[in-house]
Amino acid sequence: MKNTILTLLLSLLVTGAFAQESEKDYSEAFTLIEVWLDAQKDFDNLPGISASVVEDQEVLWSGAVGMANKEEQVATQVSTLCSICSISKLFTSVAIMTLYDEGKLRLDDRVSDLLPAFDLEQKYPDSGPITVRSLMTHSSGLPREATNPYWTGPDFPFPTKAEIDAALSDQETLYPASTYFQYSNLGLTLLGEIVEEISGMSYEDYVTQRILNPLGLYDTRPDMPEDLWGDALAIGYSSVDRQGNRAKVNFFDANGITPAAGFSSNVTDLGKFASWQFRLRDTTTTEILKPSTLKFMQQVHYTDPGWSTTWGLGFSVYKGPNGTTWVGHGGSCPGYRSTLQLDLANKRAYSVMINASGVNPGKYMRGIYGILNKVKASAKKESDKDDAEQHELNDYVGYYSAQPWWSEEYIGTWDGKLVVIGLPTDNPADAMTMLKHVEGDTFQRMRDDGEPGETVTFQRNDQGQVVSYEQHGNYTRKMEE
Repeated sequence: MKNTILTLLLSLLVTGAFAQESEKDYSEAFTLIEVWLDAQKDFDNLPGISASVVEDQEVLWSGAVGMANKEEQVATQVSTLCSICSISKLFTSVAIMTLYDEGKLRLDDRVSDLLPAFDLEQKYPDSGPITVRSLMTHSSGLPREATNPYWTGPDFPFPTKAEIDAALSDQETLYPASTYFQYSNLGLTLLGEIVEEISGMSYEDYVTQRILNPLGLYDTRPDMPEDLWGDALAIGYSSVDRQGNRAKVNFFDANGITPAAGFSSNVTDLGKFASWQFRLRDTTTTEILKPSTLKFMQQVHYTDPGWSTTWGLGFSVYKGPNGTTWVGHGGSCPGYRSTLQLDLANKRAYSVMINASGVNPGKYMRGIYGILNKVKASAKKESDKDDAEQHELNDYVGYYSAQPWWSEEYIGTWDGKLVVIGLPTDNPADAMTMLKHVEGDTFQRMRDDGEPGETVTFQRNDQGQVVSYEQHGNYTRKMEE
């Protein structure tokens, strides 16, 4: 079993996409990311997961593990398509802002002036107007959903545009406009209808011709291609039941809710979409949007009274783990979870797709971020490198059983040392322990403050193969490959 996993990891290293030039050597970090994702796929009971990291205009890393179709044993690839659900809202928001750039609408236009079908009851007579801006910031006070029960399985009856519009008169506002943050798929759906009304084109044609094709996002579609389902398009699976099983989720079509939740894509195309944003922010030349317009979208336009939620025009805007401004969006549809997050200051973006419900793709994004961030920290400590560079560290690399106390450990190489990481872990960067070579098969654990700790001594069999290590007088055995 372990031999199969290590073979998979070597394959990932070969097939992963890397930037041609980098100021630091990330190869050991990439290996650790792939080890971690492969382990989490099993321990978190995921069918498949794909991920990509772009740095400005280059793909820094991409990889995939698991199955896009468990029944037919179709492997997940970085090219595997998934529903990206609410990340669709970013494309709708960009479409709206192309019309804004052309002077065809204003952000403070009333929705009722733009959409003849909009006759939803305003419950609060003293409310301010429901505007394009309030729809984009989820502060309009509209209900979260249209009237149809389209999130209800097994068949997910998404309504048509005509059905959505016909039922608007049966709905009413939840809050006065510009009072609270209330996430609204209905609101973003109406923005898609505004695109149609003003452009005179179908929403799907407008987004495809004005955004997707010009950016070369040929694997991104304003629909779920049913003819590719189970092959290029991953099958979605449910949350786990008490027996730990995930059921196959029926195919769905978002229909009239497409502007809010209907797109499919892969991590490669989402990386290209992020690279376009970095490129546009760094120029004075219009490409789809004016550079100033994208920057305007990625500023905070609404802050919830509780100060915990800040939103731009279509984008979530927040302070990231490194203290810089991040923007992005997540997606959650039946059988699929996804995220796209951009660190604007460092021009690095992370996309993750999982073909299962009940999981948080942000956990895997943060794990990848944390491991890569460790490279920056460790690369500065050139003085820490020692004769272990000449010592054959690869002898010790592999999986070790931590049973019954923990599941397992992986030992790999990191900046001239060994790195030990317990699996599974939600925070791989925090779980990394460094072992510095002393002599022979003896190492010392490095404390968080940089001081040496206890010794760790590896044992070999008669053939000279490493079979275990001793720490604190106890032994941890290497697992068979």
